[in-house]
Amino acid sequence: MLKFLSPIHRASRQIGVYFEGKLEDLHVSPQEGHLLSYLRSYAPCPISELVRVFGLKQSTLTSMLDRLERRALIRRAINAEDRRSFLIRLTRRGRLLADRINRIVEVLERRLANMVSARDMAGFAAVMSAIDELTQVKLRQT
Repeated sequence: MLKFLSPIHRASRQIGVYFEGKLEDLHVSPQEGHLLSYLRSYAPCPISELVRVFGLKQSTLTSMLDRLERRALIRRAINAEDRRSFLIRLTRRGRLLADRINRIVEVLERRLANMVSARDMAGFAAVMSAIDELTQVKLRQT
């Protein structure tokens, strides 16, 4: 059995299923919720950044953006720095929904933090740092 990747994948899936239940009443999927939450912190974002960060096919992301735009949660605008691309922004309604989603995330984060020790967190940070170092993959350009 794999020591790191299988447990990371399983935890990711467990978190996804957890958020499916928590976000159902908000009528967003976990992926849409994650996107809205990301945009709350980093918008405006070019679509290319969202493709890179979320690892979605362009067509899948476009479909998701279409759904969110129809619900007046996001809007697309021409990127003034590159008129061939669009920037994605949250609408006021999208910001409010992202704030609600972030509160749900914060509850899970707080509950997790209460269940692990500082030593556990240091070990987790070491594993995540090793993944960063080994993969050399930067998902968001800073």
